Amino acid sequence: MATFFGEVLSVYSRAVEEDDYDDAEEENEEDLQIRREIEEKREVHIKWCPEVSKAVESSEKLQCSDLIIAVGPNAAGFVSAYVLSSEGWTQVGWVSLWNERSRGSTRLDTTPLPGEPGCVFYQQKSCPSVLICQCTCYIAEDQLFQWAEKVLGSMQSRGLSVTVLSDSPLAEYKTPHYVNGNAAPFLRALKTSTFTDNLHCPLLEQPNIITGLPAAVLNQCQVQHVPAVLFQCFSDVIHPDSVTMETYKPTLSCLRTQVKLDTSPNMEILQKLTRVNDAHGNLYT
Repeated sequence: MATFFGEVLSVYSRAVEEDDYDDAEEENEEDLQIRREIEEKREVHIKWCPEVSKAVESSEKLQCSDLIIAVGPNAAGFVSAYVLSSEGWTQVGWVSLWNERSRGSTRLDTTPLPGEPGCVFYQQKSCPSVLICQCTCYIAEDQLFQWAEKVLGSMQSRGLSVTVLSDSPLAEYKTPHYVNGNAAPFLRALKTSTFTDNLHCPLLEQPNIITGLPAAVLNQCQVQHVPAVLFQCFSDVIHPDSVTMETYKPTLSCLRTQVKLDTSPNMEILQKLTRVNDAHGNLYT
């Protein structure tokens, strides 16, 4: 600002008193403190069972050859009914986090309760280097990079291969041709540059993109030069569905380490998963 006498003045140096400066600094400090508390509250934590924790502490990194991440109700349901239903798996850890839609996962020292949304790790007994992560909770945008960085950062990247199974609504699939609803569900794949194994479904066509946790994991694998592949299942059913779950069956053949796939799914688990859909699908219940 310039006066009539040519003197150049700072706009706020004359208009604002010194007390106002102190108030502004105090407000800034309060804002920073609040921001720090929010960041701490939204931090992503990984907890391992004592046996795995000792192995991680001794070698600094967890030795893992194959990591399977199932994101969404149908992907997680497929893993439950077709893989984890056998006695060859044991729960070894979980990811705890808090956000506006995942308030029940704040307990750092206790695993998520049965039926509660969460991210749980399972280890194959016959081959401890094979891990499965079931992710059924919501992960906010500001927590996606944290999740991918901390989970993959806790594992030895050399010799690691990552497979991601993910649900996606059919309405989000972009194509110049009409897609008949009878064609769904179907799979599309997206891989990192270091993944060289054969795929059993077409690659995801442009201009389709992936978002959320699958995108964060695939991006982190690309940066770390870890072979990774994403299998995205497009379905017109948004709730757990046995037909959609079965679509994932060819995906496990891409694993270097053979994971036992039950030829017939556990019907008790399937009924439990799909019962929720039946209960909420009736307008009069």
